[in-house]
Amino acid sequence: MKTENLGELDTSALWLWRIESQEMEGLWEFLLKLLSVWLIIGITLIMLPAMFGVSLGITELYMKILVKTLEWATRKIQKRAQEQPGCHYSPSNEIIEKRDKVSLEEEMTELRRYSNRNRPLHEGDFDMSDVIYFSKKGLEAIVEDEVTTRFSSEELVLWNLLTRTNRNFQHISVRLTILWGLGVGFRYGVLLPLRITLGLIGISWLVIGTTFVGQLPNSRENKPKRGGICVANHTSPIDVVILANDGGYAMVGQVHGGLMGIIQRSMVKACPHVWFERSEMKDRHLVLKRLSDHIADKTKLPILIFPEGTCINNTSVMMFKKGSFEVGGTIYPVAIKYDPQFGDAFWNSSKYGMVSYLLQMMTSWAIVCNVWYLPPMTRQEDEDAVQFANRVKAAIAQQGGLVDLAWDGALKRAKVKDSMKEQQQKSYSNMIFGNESS
Repeated sequence: MKTENLGELDTSALWLWRIESQEMEGLWEFLLKLLSVWLIIGITLIMLPAMFGVSLGITELYMKILVKTLEWATRKIQKRAQEQPGCHYSPSNEIIEKRDKVSLEEEMTELRRYSNRNRPLHEGDFDMSDVIYFSKKGLEAIVEDEVTTRFSSEELVLWNLLTRTNRNFQHISVRLTILWGLGVGFRYGVLLPLRITLGLIGISWLVIGTTFVGQLPNSRENKPKRGGICVANHTSPIDVVILANDGGYAMVGQVHGGLMGIIQRSMVKACPHVWFERSEMKDRHLVLKRLSDHIADKTKLPILIFPEGTCINNTSVMMFKKGSFEVGGTIYPVAIKYDPQFGDAFWNSSKYGMVSYLLQMMTSWAIVCNVWYLPPMTRQEDEDAVQFANRVKAAIAQQGGLVDLAWDGALKRAKVKDSMKEQQQKSYSNMIFGNESS
């Protein structure tokens, strides 16, 4: 009897195992079919038309639907704010106000005018109102200075149904919440798998294609512009991809490992990019020498450089390092401005790793970017490299509608240099005692 029961148990276990095996096979078949669908959609509807510069109208239709949806959500939020007396909708304590550029002398003179109404103001006098200026600047630096805010995600006037902006968003209505839920499902269930598939295809295509091109003889024809350097403001690592859609560039940067290292080694097989080891980046003369040699060779592609040295949050342009402007040749300025309504392209490398950043990018609604190619600029006889860099930076900021800041982007991770503190002290000293002070 026990033997018969054991036989029945073995038969039942075998039967269950067959059912589970069939279910697993069915699951794998479903996943393979789903992957095939993604590949067909990605290659036939997206990659092939993009390769031949043909638009099927899918992107335009998607953007129109998305704009209408976000406009409806905006009206819903505004209507709710109007219905509640005394309730003013404020995204993340309001957008950071762009402060007017007022010099130390102008602002302090204005303070003195109000504090010395009954007696004339003489140069060289110290007044207690001077303390108000420095106290005000100190409080601004503690609460919210204009440098630190450039390394945080740009805040929007209204919520765009994403979670990376307007962190203080509160429940408005059931329909808006349902719409947000559907959006999450669409972004993670449709856009994310599709973009991962396209990313894998693109990287594989890059590695295979550049390896093949690298095997071609050196007599192959290139179509570079005249020797020069293309400089642009920097918001995201995909700035390179955006600009590469319009032409080929030689990249300059530090040697990386991992996935970035694979891409770098593949790229250098097809084009002579300028990659530096970490120790070499500290040797300024070596960097300038290699850049000069590259642009002197008219058969090489123009160099693409981001003189800020770090990513800024799409609102401003910070100090351009002068090294790129000491090399010589023609500078081709480019202004890049992303539309934050559809997704935040800024990479806060201090907060997000590359994988987290790519996940946020691939789950955004879309990446919409405006690019302006400015007229070429050359260094004038009466200006040094710093002045030339500031002139190019000002042109990019004006064209892109960005705030032109003199601060160094290295303040993202470093302290303020003593020379900058001494410059403020010297300006105040000159105003009090005249130009005789040292």
